Amino acid sequence: MNDLLARLVGPFLAERLGQPFPVENRPGAASNIATEAVARAAPDGYTLLLVGSANAINTTLYDKLGFDFAKDIAPVASLCSVPIALLVNPAVPARTLSELISFAKANPGKLSMASPGNGSPQHLAGELFKMMAGIDMVHIPYRGGGPAMTDLLSGQVQVSFGSVASSMQYVRGGQLRALGVASSGRLDVLPDVPAIAELLPGYFAIGWYGLGAPAGTSAEVVARLNEASNAAIADPKISARLAELGATPLPGSPADFAKLIADETERWARVVRFSGARPN
Repeated sequence: MNDLLARLVGPFLAERLGQPFPVENRPGAASNIATEAVARAAPDGYTLLLVGSANAINTTLYDKLGFDFAKDIAPVASLCSVPIALLVNPAVPARTLSELISFAKANPGKLSMASPGNGSPQHLAGELFKMMAGIDMVHIPYRGGGPAMTDLLSGQVQVSFGSVASSMQYVRGGQLRALGVASSGRLDVLPDVPAIAELLPGYFAIGWYGLGAPAGTSAEVVARLNEASNAAIADPKISARLAELGATPLPGSPADFAKLIADETERWARVVRFSGARPN
């Protein structure tokens, strides 16, 4: 999603600002390599970071990082949120959230829960569910969402929290069953699937993305980038593509994005500590 979103928004920003926006992937260490590179870059507005949920999680997940995310990255603009769904293989004898919780309580440790990796947003969405439902499922971390999805489809694992965008085709095709969505309410693309919060009040877990810049970037530059970013996600072509991906635009000011980051960092810190999650 990171690369796709950057390449979706980048050309619009380039045209709007009259500057090229080449996309450079710096994979590794759950986005920490890319984050450190931007934290060390000149604060001139020419090097930006595609910020995501992982950045908020990594603040607590990692004992030592080569940067302080809260101090070294200046929030520029939120871009979109991506809903997460609780998915089960059809072989699981549960057709509702209540039935899944009852089955898990009657069979502690018998259900395996796949994720794209330790500390990923999907993993922690599952840990939050386990914590609030009072159940035990065995976490199976994979190296990416693709392998996790493959084993969920084959029945090697029974449960997963996955992005709605990547799982929609399998839910509609009957290969997977969606029992709940982790957003605050039901989704238009899955109107018959309840929000998990309907059963577990207060449950909430989404993926989200935005843009950040090196700390020290001038307020004028940040404001200009923010204005262009908000215009990008309001563009009909871009908003239509986001809708196809199950994403919701998140317009707002740099201060709005800073609050989102702070709130999410605090939310996931509690789950990381409760679950004992550690990096791969």
